[in-house]
Amino acid sequence: MKVKRIVCNIHSQDISLAKKFYQEILELDILMDLGWIATYGSDNRMDVQISFATEGGSGTVSPDLSIEVDDVDEVFHRMKAADFIIEYGPVNEPWGVRRFYVRDPFGKLINILAHIPG
Repeated sequence: MKVKRIVCNIHSQDISLAKKFYQEILELDILMDLGWIATYGSDNRMDVQISFATEGGSGTVSPDLSIEVDDVDEVFHRMKAADFIIEYGPVNEPWGVRRFYVRDPFGKLINILAHIPG
């Protein structure tokens, strides 16, 4: 037996709020929209991970989701321009990532990160 996919489901009274954050800013594709559920993703192969944490590192709270991107600063500027709430960073962390925390339209704390080339 192999796990083929893990999907994070975020409850919302208005799924259309996800479009600006996840599709327009993060440039994820809409993979499915049934009216009551919308799924965003990418055709690119992505690793499957589930993390369990007592904190988010550097004394921060544990985020609800972590999303790795290729350009943290570009995403940071897009989030700020769209008036999303930045709660931490951007900062280079001692374990080799550059990241920031932002609240999505549903109040979830999202860790946006990129590995620092070394």
